[in-house]
Formats: sequence, C-alpha cells, structure tokens
Amino acid sequence: MNSGSVNASSATRPTPQPRAAYPYHHPIQTRWADNDVYGHVNNVTYYAYFDTAVNAYLAAQGALDIGGGEVIGLVVETGCGFFAPVAFPEALRVGVRVAKLGRSSVRYELAVFREGAEAAAAQGHFVHVYVDRTSRRPVELPAVLRAALEALSVD
Repeated sequence: MNSGSVNASSATRPTPQPRAAYPYHHPIQTRWADNDVYGHVNNVTYYAYFDTAVNAYLAAQGALDIGGGEVIGLVVETGCGFFAPVAFPEALRVGVRVAKLGRSSVRYELAVFREGAEAAAAQGHFVHVYVDRTSRRPVELPAVLRAALEALSVD
C-alpha cells in the first residue's frame, strides 16, 4: 500500500519518545514571534528548531563550515508529528539522533521536549543529502562529518 492510499483511521500514530532516546540535546528558547494566533508555537517553527539543533551540533563538532565549506547539506525530506503544545516563553530542548547514515545522506530524528517533561511534545525527521557546494552533486560524507554523525547513531 502506498502512502497516498492510507487514511487517518488506519494509520498508526507514533508514541512520544523519551529524552533518553536522543544522545544530543540542544537548548532552544521560544520567542514571542514563535507563537501563532492560537497561542502556541506555530508548526513551521518546529522545523527551524530542528535545523538549529542539527547545525549547532555539527558546527560544535567542527563538521560544518557554514560560510566556506566545500560540502553542504540540503534538506530533501522532512516531517513532524505533534503530541502537546508549547508556547512562548518556554525553554525547550531538541533531542537529536541519527537513524540512518548513508554514503552521502543522513536521516535525523528529532524531538522537542518541554522543560521537565520526559516525553516529546513533538518529534520529526529530516534527511540531508550532502553535496558539493558548487556543483550541487552528492558527495561522500567527509571523515569529520561522518564521525560526528556516527556519535549520534542509534540502532
């Protein structure tokens, strides 16, 4: 069955993961502008949280040169599921793990945790394909990047 033929009633809803399922946690402070008219953080903002957490980790590991690196990661797939609302002025943590590591790509799994909560308020994924900055053609992951990603790998 392809994803286009699954209806909401037959799909299995994932369960919120615990903090311990993610080897790296990045702090995020919600901003006033993150809230939408319904009084909670807007769904698109979660993707910015995910991107910030991954790139902060990679930069801290020396695996990402944002301005001048020859290899860059392009997001080719993303998704997010929501379990509980968060809102400004909450302090959050974004858990990061690597679910699949390929020759030129990586699948990150991420979760947003409210302060003091053990279960994720939201969790999602995105896939980076690493490419040559100039040609935009896929390249093998550089050794320093692969090592940083392997440190976050889970079975």
